[in-house]
Amino acid sequence: MKRYALITGASAGIGKEFAYQLAESGWNLLLIARREESLKEISEDLITKYGIDARYYIADLSEELQPQKIYDFCNREKLNIAMLVNNAGYGVPGDFEKSDWKTHKDSLQVMLNSVVELCHLFYPQMLENEYGRIINVASLAGFAPPTAGHTLYGATKSFLIRFSHSLNLEGKDKGVHVTALCPGFTYTEFHDVNGTRQMVSQLPKFMWMKSKDVVKQGIIAVEKNQPVKVNGKINRTIAAMSSALPDWVTRALFAGKTNKYRKR
Repeated sequence: MKRYALITGASAGIGKEFAYQLAESGWNLLLIARREESLKEISEDLITKYGIDARYYIADLSEELQPQKIYDFCNREKLNIAMLVNNAGYGVPGDFEKSDWKTHKDSLQVMLNSVVELCHLFYPQMLENEYGRIINVASLAGFAPPTAGHTLYGATKSFLIRFSHSLNLEGKDKGVHVTALCPGFTYTEFHDVNGTRQMVSQLPKFMWMKSKDVVKQGIIAVEKNQPVKVNGKINRTIAAMSSALPDWVTRALFAGKTNKYRKR
């Protein structure tokens, strides 16, 4: 049976890069996002370039029923999902009280609940097949000290890191590899969507990575069954410092700096 990689948030940025790199290595694909025009264009291009089967499914993951609908679609189409890339996500700028509850609820549904549910739906079949790959795209923010503004973003990414690590331990001897991929600042449209492009553009260039490198490292990491992969030497240093130093030290080191990339 053909193996498929399911990628959420596949219409742009890191998700789109995953689609191209996995297609180049021979993976068939199921691309998930809200923008049909983009997904149709990407899937047709992948089929032409790499001769793989690339399908797409339109879904807004802020809707609670979507993970189950995606799973049901795969069953109807008899798609063997052997790799799951949970990439969809965004940040809610501003202080916590400045956004209404629906905005926060939708964010948590996309960034946290849908990720866990998709894993819960597809992980058992991977165990049964004794083969599976899961990449949960987290962030360096999951290691960094808490910040004012974008209140839920770092918290959800921290959860994804812990969740992925635990799932890695459960599946590592059963043929299922799970990795939390933790990029720092990456050249994508992410910062355009959350309105911080002008702010983060002032950060030094050495702090930025290309999505191509982030994705390549993520694919290598999941094949090695590495539970957590932090992209880039500088980001690994920041993550190590945040984990090793007392909270009051890291808060002091980062004090006043987060306003350069966190919108209040």
